[in-house]
Amino acid sequence: MTEELFRTDATLTHCSARVLAVTEQGVVLDRTVFYPLGGGQAGDTGWLLPPQGGELPIADTRKEKGEDGQPTGRICHLPAPDNPELLSKLKVGDAVTARIDSARRQRLMRFHTATHLLCHLVREPVDGCSITPDYARLDFHMTEPLDKEQLSAGLARLVAAGLPVRVGSVTDAELDARPELVKSMSVQPPRGSGTVRTIRIGGADAGAELIDLQPCGGTHVVNTAEIGAVVVTKIEKKSARTRRVVLGFAQA
Repeated sequence: MTEELFRTDATLTHCSARVLAVTEQGVVLDRTVFYPLGGGQAGDTGWLLPPQGGELPIADTRKEKGEDGQPTGRICHLPAPDNPELLSKLKVGDAVTARIDSARRQRLMRFHTATHLLCHLVREPVDGCSITPDYARLDFHMTEPLDKEQLSAGLARLVAAGLPVRVGSVTDAELDARPELVKSMSVQPPRGSGTVRTIRIGGADAGAELIDLQPCGGTHVVNTAEIGAVVVTKIEKKSARTRRVVLGFAQA
């Protein structure tokens, strides 16, 4: 198994680790700050710094799959083709430093947190999402039209409120009793371990409004003020029952 340090602290930008395997799927480490593609969020990029020196560029991060096609619980760091000689020298047991592209990760965290705010503004089920460093989109299962300016104003209000964003958990039983916490129609939270990771925005103090609470395994900022100027750039009617909302960062 790979210890997923980003689950408890998304602000970490680097860590020490040991190489567990070097396979066609990538470099497997015993622990990592790299987030693997999943839940609509893009995988991290960055670098591995091996003991012999140099930097091995990482172009993507994915969950390792076994022969049956199912996740093994290990994370693969996919090397870019820039430095094949350095990759060939990497051995099982080597101590390395794993360092993400922190500027790119910050954009992903800002967009991901903004999509949670959007779920507060549009109280409809989500049947698709994509979170990249350049934009984010949510597909809402609905027929009513949406107003771009109204949604942008709502996002600006919630960002300016400086609301705390906290990682928590609920038990499988609690989630079963509160199915409304699951906003996504297409992706169900992983069960079986007894608890499910959640993201809570607002509602931390007595009387404070709870803006969003839902299962989520992605990375987020710690306060909505860190999102900055995000706006709705496009609203599309993708089908008779789907409205796509695309988010982007406001131009300075």
